[in-house]
Amino acid sequence: MQSIWRESVCLPPRPALTGNVKTDVAVIGGGMAGCLTAYFLQREGVDTVVLEARRVGSGQTGNTTAKITCQHGLIYDRLIAQLGQERAKMYAQANREAIGQYRALAEELGVDCGMESRPAYLYTTLTPAALHREWSAAVQLGLRARLTHATALPFPVAEALRFEDQAQFAPLRFLGAVAKDLTVYENTPVLRAEGHTLLTGRGAVRAEKVIFACHFPFVNVPGLYFARMHQQRSYVLALENAQGLDGMYYGIDQGALSFRQAGELVLLGGGEHRTGQNAAGGRYARLRRAARTWWPDCRERAAWSAQDCIPQDGVPFIGIFSASRPYWYVATGFQKWGMTTAMAAAHILTDAVLGRENPCGPVFDPRRFHLRASWGNMAADALTTIRSLGRTVFGPARDQAADIPEGHGGVVADGGKKLGLCRDENGEHRVSVRCPHLGCELAWNPDEKSWDCPCHGSRFDRTGALLSGPAQRGVALEGKRRP
Repeated sequence: MQSIWRESVCLPPRPALTGNVKTDVAVIGGGMAGCLTAYFLQREGVDTVVLEARRVGSGQTGNTTAKITCQHGLIYDRLIAQLGQERAKMYAQANREAIGQYRALAEELGVDCGMESRPAYLYTTLTPAALHREWSAAVQLGLRARLTHATALPFPVAEALRFEDQAQFAPLRFLGAVAKDLTVYENTPVLRAEGHTLLTGRGAVRAEKVIFACHFPFVNVPGLYFARMHQQRSYVLALENAQGLDGMYYGIDQGALSFRQAGELVLLGGGEHRTGQNAAGGRYARLRRAARTWWPDCRERAAWSAQDCIPQDGVPFIGIFSASRPYWYVATGFQKWGMTTAMAAAHILTDAVLGRENPCGPVFDPRRFHLRASWGNMAADALTTIRSLGRTVFGPARDQAADIPEGHGGVVADGGKKLGLCRDENGEHRVSVRCPHLGCELAWNPDEKSWDCPCHGSRFDRTGALLSGPAQRGVALEGKRRP
């Protein structure tokens, strides 16, 4: 299943790396954050290359709902309370400016990417007290926001918080224009980073500075990003013949859904869960039931899912990778707001590489540690990892091989060992259920037909091939496929 952006855009292929190269800056990751950073650096005269494991835009940029907004859920009231008004204002300013920077760059590039100005709403069907606090915080930080009872949603709300002058677009059309004149090597995954050298299976890249813009850093030490965030999945339907919407909507209630118009389509999103914790499935089914309830005559054009990195303190990591690697930089932990944050990250990283101070940079500094803001999520992440590692070593198989029907998978016992077994029209696939990243036990995702890691979010297809990291190799078992 692929997004409407992938269906409508086919970016031209780029060559893979062949041999060794030297450059000023090497960017790992050919998504929006990586290509925007490379674009701005190249515009400043910095020799920059981009290394992409698959194709430009093939990761989370191609699965986004493509909202460009400084409305990031219930965030500003919390940021003021936990980090103080000065840091909260940096966060708001960086994302507010990103909206205008997208508009300006789209005009500069002359790209028809469906850039539209739309309001962004937070809504609740329950008590609006949290919206009132968020409104007060947003106004304190200089954002244009107002409370309202008027929405275009197909159901009544208790209240909504409307942010003015936000935007939406078609991300791959924009990305194609940004990447057009960049030096990009596709199908060139970086296997190891050793100081100033990036090692791939096709050659090495020697760079004065390295930027990790690969969604989730695959280097565990230094940085310890695997212990500072987890990943979540969410699901989207693109619907024809659904009610038109005036803006972008994000619900704050437990299990609430998101909405946005995309041309003649409505994008209906939700069903979020921690990656690796979806044993019951039914996420797409829930969206389809909701769609039929509100728009009985709607038709499904596409369905897809996305994955987001969730930092424990709720703020992305953008800047110097770690104190011991001052020539490495990172952009990760964008949560559900990857498009806006990608632009903010590109400007912060460009300034950092060039030795300039960015006024919004301090709030995103990856070397920070906010115990008060992080404690709850830190404890939950640690408990999940401990449980998964314990299950890998001591836990029994959770399923019986004979009980797994075609189209499904599960963890089974085979000769005293636990394996992942999936059956499809091509037969039986058996994989290791030990994640090659740090050894957590994988779980079957029935909605995506994939093996997912509950600890750090690595994903593998039904045959064990790697879908996304931080793992760097698959979990297929040779010779275990049966007709």
